[in-house]
Amino acid sequence: MDVPLELSSYTRVLKLASTPDREEFSQVALIAGAGILLVGLMGFTIFVVMNALPP
Repeated sequence: MDVPLELSSYTRVLKLASTPDREEFSQVALIAGAGILLVGLMGFTIFVVMNALPP
């Protein structure tokens, strides 16, 4: 485990990284929110179906 080599690769990645602009951030947030809602809806649907079935 070569620590100086790892640190230099981390700094290289951080130099290449840039902050997203407002449009890109809002698009990513919208897609992530839609994914969260979809997973929650699927979970709720499974919950309702499991409660509707007779024991």
